[in-house]
Amino acid sequence: MTPRPPAPEPSDAAEPPAPLVPAPARGEDRETEAPAAASPDPERAASTGTDPKAATATRTRPAPAAAPGTDNEDAARARTGRPRSTKSGSAGKPAKASGKPAREPAAQPEEPAERTVSVTGDAAPKPKAKSKTRTRTTAKAGTATTAKAATTAGTKAAARTGAKTGSKTGAEAAAKSGAKTSAKSGAKAAKTPAKSRAKTPAKPGRTPAARTRRPVAAAAPPASPYAPHPDDRGRLLHGHHHDPHGVLGAHPAKDGIVVRALRPYATGVTVVAEGLRLALTDDGDGFFSGLLPVDSVPDYRLEITYPGQEGGPGHTLTTPDPYRMLPSLGSFDLHLIGEGRHEELWRALGARPMTQEGVTGTRFTVWAPNARGVRIIGDFNYWDGTAYPMRSLGSSGIWELFVPGVGEGALYRFEIARPDGSLTRRSDPMARRTEVPPANASVVADSHHTWGDQAWLARRGQTPVHEAPFSVYEVHLASWRPGLSYRELAEQLPAYVKDLGFTHVELMPVAEHPFGGSWGYQVTGFYAPTARLGTPDDFKYLVDALHQAGIGVLMDWVPAHFPRDDWALAEFDGRPLYEHPDPLRAAHPDWGTLEFDYGRTEVRNFLVANAVYWCEEFHIDGLRVDAVASMLYLDYSREDGQWSPNEYGGRENHDAVAFLQEMNATVYRRAPGVVTIAEESTAWDGVTRPTHLTGAGGFGGLGFGLKWNMGWMHDSLEYMAKEPVHRKYHHNEMTFSMVYAYSENYVLPISHDEVVHGKQALVSKMPGDWWQRRADHRAYLGFMWAHPGKQLLFMGQEFAQGAEWSEEHGPDWWLLDPAYGAEPDHRGVRDLVRELNTVYGATPALWQRDTDPGGFAWIVSDAAEDNVLAFLRYDHQGAPLLAVSNFSPVVRHGYALGVPDAHTVWREVLNTDEERYGGGGIGNPEPLKPEEPGTHGRPAALRLTLPPLATVWLRPV
Repeated sequence: MTPRPPAPEPSDAAEPPAPLVPAPARGEDRETEAPAAASPDPERAASTGTDPKAATATRTRPAPAAAPGTDNEDAARARTGRPRSTKSGSAGKPAKASGKPAREPAAQPEEPAERTVSVTGDAAPKPKAKSKTRTRTTAKAGTATTAKAATTAGTKAAARTGAKTGSKTGAEAAAKSGAKTSAKSGAKAAKTPAKSRAKTPAKPGRTPAARTRRPVAAAAPPASPYAPHPDDRGRLLHGHHHDPHGVLGAHPAKDGIVVRALRPYATGVTVVAEGLRLALTDDGDGFFSGLLPVDSVPDYRLEITYPGQEGGPGHTLTTPDPYRMLPSLGSFDLHLIGEGRHEELWRALGARPMTQEGVTGTRFTVWAPNARGVRIIGDFNYWDGTAYPMRSLGSSGIWELFVPGVGEGALYRFEIARPDGSLTRRSDPMARRTEVPPANASVVADSHHTWGDQAWLARRGQTPVHEAPFSVYEVHLASWRPGLSYRELAEQLPAYVKDLGFTHVELMPVAEHPFGGSWGYQVTGFYAPTARLGTPDDFKYLVDALHQAGIGVLMDWVPAHFPRDDWALAEFDGRPLYEHPDPLRAAHPDWGTLEFDYGRTEVRNFLVANAVYWCEEFHIDGLRVDAVASMLYLDYSREDGQWSPNEYGGRENHDAVAFLQEMNATVYRRAPGVVTIAEESTAWDGVTRPTHLTGAGGFGGLGFGLKWNMGWMHDSLEYMAKEPVHRKYHHNEMTFSMVYAYSENYVLPISHDEVVHGKQALVSKMPGDWWQRRADHRAYLGFMWAHPGKQLLFMGQEFAQGAEWSEEHGPDWWLLDPAYGAEPDHRGVRDLVRELNTVYGATPALWQRDTDPGGFAWIVSDAAEDNVLAFLRYDHQGAPLLAVSNFSPVVRHGYALGVPDAHTVWREVLNTDEERYGGGGIGNPEPLKPEEPGTHGRPAALRLTLPPLATVWLRPV
């Protein structure tokens, strides 16, 4: 396992440790001004019925249940010294001061001599008579009073306890009762509008402040004429604002430029520009505003002051204002996204480190069309998005924010306000890097890998894949050699695969997935290689190493469904978005997952661009598309009444057909030499037919390059599982595949699915004793490599592992330990696989005409009593190869087979019964001459010795 990515470096955008005050609950006011303490007076308390301590107590809220996916934040805070927030989805405030804030930027150079702008009136900062701290007091909503009302009723002091205008307070109660008390809970001058506290008696152990809640709308009159409108103020604090840039940042006004900032927990914000400084007015709740007496918006920065820890000195950081930036996503990108045609979607959405208007940072973009608001949360803002609301880019449904100073390695999420106003925290669907599971935050990433596979890419498209050798070794990277990272695998896997002669590896899903037991087939991070084994650049290093060794890289790709994790894609913005809105079409009955809405242009774009992304960014040579049948049929694994027909009343999913056609056409156009492979288990017409050619069913071809031959696999394995004496009754199971062998471009798969969940390993499927099982295993592989179609073999089967595969421990490599007594048996099977690939690659007859019926001819297909199959394969020049399989345990001497008369001498080039492979050594070591008369309708015949449970190949000399 690779370690979790380190905490990002300090940046200008980082918030410092917050002061030691409790955070407000979600949906409430963030901050109010109040004196640090009030003098308790028991007599006054008795007259008002209010506990003097409760009247000035800072509101403390209990920690709610952790939101989904917060474990990663705990870990991030453990690394940086930041405690968990007591507010779900917001920033926590450290309990103790650290030597240096984890995200505090380096010291800023001193500013040159500047002129100080003196601003009078409400815009000027007001001097503070006493040391203040951020406190929180509340009163029952729906009541109203002011200090003026209290004075009229007989109260001689203004009441100010943090409640805003519209609250019923203890001062009012005192006035009504005639008590001449003053509510000393933070009063300033009598002219200041009062803020007071409710008089509801506190229950034991709970203060009135802890029991009541005041809506944001009850804000006091702003201290500055440039403060945000109360409606904007409330929407920004709740995370519901669609246009924060229209409120925050710099805006031309009648007498200059109004600047507004939202920085919770700050004690002051100053605008700093060349020769210019302006201290903004504190408007409460983290808002600051003021007027710059200039004609145009200067190139300014914000100097933000935060209080110190435990009474210590405060500190200041300087950062560019993200809300003075123009959108960094262009109109052409938005147009393509809206059309569903953005083929490089990963360059437009997600987190992208960049320089914007001369400022270095990261642009965050996300598609959430149903959201009322979206905010960025991450380790760079203590997981509090209050100061980082994103703007909506119109009808596109895209939300965008450029955050200065945030760079590679930063952890982040999107905090999304659903249509009902509730908040949900989501990982980025377009994240190019994630935390190591089970943590699931997204990670800002950029690539620095330098590719060295130019020669491979230049030649991979020279020969069509169906006319080239194509022998595939299927690998589950996490368990092939458990514990190895991508870079460590790069030192071992290419050498092993090249030694065995395979032309390609097929990687089981690499995209990020939360549950390892799914083997990667329940994806949450479609654009991120799993972090279990390293970074995206580490994965590129592995692909590069395989290419430089001459090995192609195929990858399993899963666009059929996704899991329901509530931090991922499911109801991403509060409503069905990536999934189909019809529950009958959204829920996948077999896996408890959700199916994509292929009819929605943005969803189809998300998936098509994802296929292109792996091919272009990671140089993947092919995509094996998983579970295609479940996409094509609306009634897949559903009973009557559990599915909705299409608009024509049929069961075909027209949206999925259109998606697969578009995906294939786009990949083949953009990535020459890449092949797409369908795992499709039905008789759907035209899976590998070009998309522009219409078949009998009225559909154009799906456009795949190859298709897994699931029928051949099931039939042949069922035959091999029979005792030899019974095989004659199932002979057709070995010959039926040739009835449809040229209807598609096929791959013959012995995949991971056939060696798990009680199906047994390949050698264990065979009947008989250990010798017979190994003999059948070898004979079957010889038959498979000679049969028309490409080959795929899952790891562990190349050395006849007897146990089923488990993702927890991988192949049983100990079987190849020389100290193990049966090691020669397993090593012999692996030596046979090496020889099969060697002869296969050197014999064009075995791969040049895999899709051409003229490249195959039966010699004997009906020798059921003998359990013998014999056929010829031809290359483009007509050169033949003779393959003969004897699936009975009987040696057959002088077995006559008809052959063309044009060749005078034939030589055995492969025999699975050779002693070096663990066989009995029976065969035809000497050259064989055809004899007359011929047989099987041919002018000449060869008389062979057929070894038991074996396959032999012969070629003319």
